[in-house]
Amino acid sequence: MTTQPWILGLTGGIGSGKSAVAQHFIDLGVHLIDADHAARWVVEPGRPALDKIVEHFGPDILQADGQLNRSALRGRIFADTNERRWLEALLHPLIGQEITQHLARAESPYAILVSPLLVESNQHTLTQRILVVDAPEHLQMQRTMQRDQSSSEQVQAILKAQASREQRLSHAHDVLVNDRDLSWLQDEVQRLHRFYLTLRGGRT
Repeated sequence: MTTQPWILGLTGGIGSGKSAVAQHFIDLGVHLIDADHAARWVVEPGRPALDKIVEHFGPDILQADGQLNRSALRGRIFADTNERRWLEALLHPLIGQEITQHLARAESPYAILVSPLLVESNQHTLTQRILVVDAPEHLQMQRTMQRDQSSSEQVQAILKAQASREQRLSHAHDVLVNDRDLSWLQDEVQRLHRFYLTLRGGRT
């Protein structure tokens, strides 16, 4: 009889190094789904969510090829909290279904749900344990500005919209402070992986 893998939630603010941590876990053979990818799948052309978004925001929310114009949508929902809530109410249940279906196919002893909004979107209810990747705010700013070529104002706005560090850390079972180099980070992930393999159901 195969035991159902337990689910580790992996989260962290923008520029904390979540993606690097996630990639190390994948390299170690852990089954992982990224909530951002699930969020993209549910708004693919031909999926019902996209029709509802067009109905609500109008056809100029689409690119010429029929794909969702993400930056136009981002502009609309960051400028208006009600629009953001409307979109979240539509997408969160659909994203939850995608995630659940994907995690059910996991063959590793534990599987990982990576989500920047794990705490805010209640996706943490799908997990048994939470790992928060944390980084000092000046590093988050620096990494994000380099990666996305964004201004410090844009990064500040995103930091404000995400859960506060305190909120995230209050849900954490494990915290990985990512303020050193990549080889150190890799060693830390390996150490956590060895520990996670000893757990049953995500608990010690």
